[in-house]
Amino acid sequence: MKRNKNVKFVLPLVAIVIPSLLFAPQAISAGFGAEIFCTMRDGGNDHESSWEAAYTYIKKQKGGFFKVSPKQGAAQIVETVIREREKFSYCVQFLEKLNPNRKLQRDLKKESERKAKEEKEQAKKRERLQRELEETDEDYSQETFDRYSY
Repeated sequence: MKRNKNVKFVLPLVAIVIPSLLFAPQAISAGFGAEIFCTMRDGGNDHESSWEAAYTYIKKQKGGFFKVSPKQGAAQIVETVIREREKFSYCVQFLEKLNPNRKLQRDLKKESERKAKEEKEQAKKRERLQRELEETDEDYSQETFDRYSY
């Protein structure tokens, strides 16, 4: 009977304590990570430096076996900013770059690769034409172009 009472007392205590130990640090780190990101962006820093500072803090605070991916870190910042809308009202405009349009990025990358390839081809054509012009110039002597030489 005593054993059953102990289980009834310990089980709810464990059910309350364990989740708070597991998830509280992540929520706190995400909240402060969002604060770092938003404060830096509002202060005039660029996206990359602000993101790196916030992501580094989130990674450092997240203990355990698994690490936070950049996608998860960005999602945590977005969730915190949305959840605490009043506190981070100035930061909503900066969230767009945390979750960029991946299709647009792929299309832009393909376009830049295509342009680079075209530029290389144009340079090769110019080189080839220049060589051909030099070869034809060598074939003709200066006398050929002298209009008064009859």
